[in-house]
Amino acid sequence: MKLGLTAYSLAAILNLGLIVCPAALAQQQQPAVPDAPTPQAPPKFSGADGTPITPGKGAGDVTPTGPSSSSTAPADDQAPPSSLAPSTQGKDTFQTTPPELPLPTEGISALTKFVVNVNFVEVPVTVKDSKGKLVAGLTWRDFKVFENDTREPLRLFTVDPAPLSIAFVVDQSLTSDVMANVNNSLGAIQGALTPYDEVAVFSYSHGAQDQSHGFTGAQSARVPFVLSMTKAAGTEEIVPVNSGPLAGCNVRENGNCVDPNLQPGGSAGGGSFMTIPKEIHTLNDAILAAAKELSTRPKGRRRIIYVISDGKEAGSKATYKEVVRYLQTNKIAVYGTAVGSSALWGEGYVSRFHLPFTMYDNRLYGYTVATGGTLDSEQKLNGIEKSYAKIAEEARNQYTLGYLSHQPFIDGKYRKIEVRVDRPGLEVFNKAGYYPNAQDAH
Repeated sequence: MKLGLTAYSLAAILNLGLIVCPAALAQQQQPAVPDAPTPQAPPKFSGADGTPITPGKGAGDVTPTGPSSSSTAPADDQAPPSSLAPSTQGKDTFQTTPPELPLPTEGISALTKFVVNVNFVEVPVTVKDSKGKLVAGLTWRDFKVFENDTREPLRLFTVDPAPLSIAFVVDQSLTSDVMANVNNSLGAIQGALTPYDEVAVFSYSHGAQDQSHGFTGAQSARVPFVLSMTKAAGTEEIVPVNSGPLAGCNVRENGNCVDPNLQPGGSAGGGSFMTIPKEIHTLNDAILAAAKELSTRPKGRRRIIYVISDGKEAGSKATYKEVVRYLQTNKIAVYGTAVGSSALWGEGYVSRFHLPFTMYDNRLYGYTVATGGTLDSEQKLNGIEKSYAKIAEEARNQYTLGYLSHQPFIDGKYRKIEVRVDRPGLEVFNKAGYYPNAQDAH
């Protein structure tokens, strides 16, 4: 029995070996799986002339440099395949790399943080058609910017609206009938603004006065009260007489002239003649006072001075050139609504020209041209009210262009700016130039 059990056990062990050993042997003889192929870079597209094409960028360098390298171009700028690439003959090839194009949610807002180079120049541009309406839908390819007659490539392009820091300047030296319309129209100013805007109010007649004492929210309850403080009776438009029997004082009280300016023997003249008192319209001083307050506003906001006046200037301490330089240095644009004689057809145009040794009849027009603003002429109450909303829309919805100046930084010299649009029948409004500002250094 022991021998039989042993033989049976040996046979079982041998049979198990026959089952296990072939499987193990087969596993050892299985060939190894080869490695996957190394990923290859996709072939680069190229145009008909061999110029590399980057998807979403168009023809040009494969790796662009500058601020545009971190942004993407719009869908309509995507280049076609090489077989369908259009010819570049007859096209503007000055700039092939698009400027920085912020996303719709990354436009200019109150919370936007700007990091700019020391020689970065920002140019707000308004484009109108032959009927005076705003033109939308232009791209960066439609604009050409020249500084001192040298074309500069665009580094920034956006059409997003900007919040306004706007200083209203009201002329209180208007005639009584014109002043009445201005007083009644002031209530429409707040309706042209948004909660993101801020307002300061100034007035002038024989000097500038800050009615609001700083900026306040455009939709705050304080704005109507401040605007009401700028209302005035105006002046009477009387033809002065300085010769003849009526030249003296006709209205007397206790032997003296009621109006001390016409008192015979005084500063106004003697008993046989009268020196006509000079008119005082301190427009330069009022714009300078508003500009000083605006210069403290943070970057990212559009700095606007809105003047409601007939544009007359006489008796200011500040000169026109000094005020314009301050405006162009601090990126402030002047807009306005011309009223009174400056709004009359024909006379409003002639009043822009100055005769020597006379008062400036319309200095406001020169401020708007030099700073890139616009001037609207209105006579009636309804037209004045509509001009507030119209000009606020123009100031808010502009094309914002940016470039890097080739001029040395902070050399104190004036730089001329010219913006052209490659479309016929359009009128472009932008600041005529600027002075470099040390506050722009970062």
